Amino acid sequence: MLPDTNLPSASGWRPSPDDEALLDLVQRQTLRYFWDFAHPVCGLARERSNVTAKYGLEAVTTGGSGFGIMAIIVGVARGWIDRAAAVDRLWTMARFLLKADSYHGIWPHFLNGDTGKTIPFSRKDDGSDLVETSFLLAGLLTARQFFDGADPEESRLRSAIDWMWREAEWDWHTRDGRNVLTWHWSPNNGWSMNHEIRGWNECLITYVLAASSPSYAVSPEVYHRGWADGRDFLSGRTFEGITLPLGPVGGGPLFLSQYSFLGLDPRGLSDRYADYWAQNVAHTEVNRTYCISNPKGFVGYGPDCWGLTASDSVHGYDAHSPTNDCGVITPTAALSAFPYAPEASMAALRHFHGDLGDRLWRELGFIDAFSETADWYADSHLAIDQGPIVVMIENARSGLLWRLFMSCPEISVGLRRLGFSSPHLDPVPMV
Repeated sequence: MLPDTNLPSASGWRPSPDDEALLDLVQRQTLRYFWDFAHPVCGLARERSNVTAKYGLEAVTTGGSGFGIMAIIVGVARGWIDRAAAVDRLWTMARFLLKADSYHGIWPHFLNGDTGKTIPFSRKDDGSDLVETSFLLAGLLTARQFFDGADPEESRLRSAIDWMWREAEWDWHTRDGRNVLTWHWSPNNGWSMNHEIRGWNECLITYVLAASSPSYAVSPEVYHRGWADGRDFLSGRTFEGITLPLGPVGGGPLFLSQYSFLGLDPRGLSDRYADYWAQNVAHTEVNRTYCISNPKGFVGYGPDCWGLTASDSVHGYDAHSPTNDCGVITPTAALSAFPYAPEASMAALRHFHGDLGDRLWRELGFIDAFSETADWYADSHLAIDQGPIVVMIENARSGLLWRLFMSCPEISVGLRRLGFSSPHLDPVPMV
């Protein structure tokens, strides 16, 4: 799969042969989380590799599985996974999802991989999760575009994906026509979570999909008066000389510039609010610059050891950022920033794999997080952290997932409805 030369490059970056070999190793080994460690019944990605007091290995994650589907596509494109075997695995996933619990076509955050029943994320969060569903459907739509063969197995897979995509009731989550999407709904608790999705955060992809739905699309007003009306949306603040167009103070965790953009191509993507390539590059620079300056004096931080995002932590799961820094570095943060800062991400990768490899590198890829200050190294891998490593390294190398997702005709319609510009959108012909 060659890069799309009609789009702006990620920076003109070309890895050396040694770096190419290391990238292959990291992508291929991290992919094992979704191929070898997938749930044996349903094929979906397990939430995490370790058992906790709250979740066991039966818990599969819908959003993380969407990331994993994209990772499997990378494996096929690079010849690491047989195409027919991948189609069979994705059909196992699709068949399970067709029968699993859903609410107005929207899946919960976690499912039991044996039974398809909802595993509550919390006492009241026991129903639909619109954001996790958007991550899953983005992966499924990317697969629909990739597995485009005429044979019955690929055709059957595409049909199943189309059916699930068309049945997702995005407009249900406007709560009878409000101009904002709401994250959760429960058959037991209704809208009591009351979590409106307002930007800036990881949920841009949710609004894009909601506007792109062929059956249950939301109006552009939901985007402009809901998403773009968030307290932390417009920024314009400067950090260490870097202007950040959108987002909270310090930019927030790095997953904000990664999760929505596994398939949504930020190169040349803009609307009335921002240039999203500039936003994501600036966010990455702010996060790395903060780690280099290291105002709290944590051990190990520096030009080759950076990246603050949500992950396991010394005292439990936490969303690390420049305004919430406890000395924990999360490998996915720097490695999933490859498109935005390839040289800096490559330096971090060499450090993580070379200098710290005996403490960080495992059979399923890098551990989730570590703190040299606390001499703490996670005993876990998380699907939502492993997936973006494979996908965003590939987007930096070839633009594969960006090209596939942006080729969805429905996405072109949705982006136009919301007022986006992108090199992927053909000019509307004059009438």
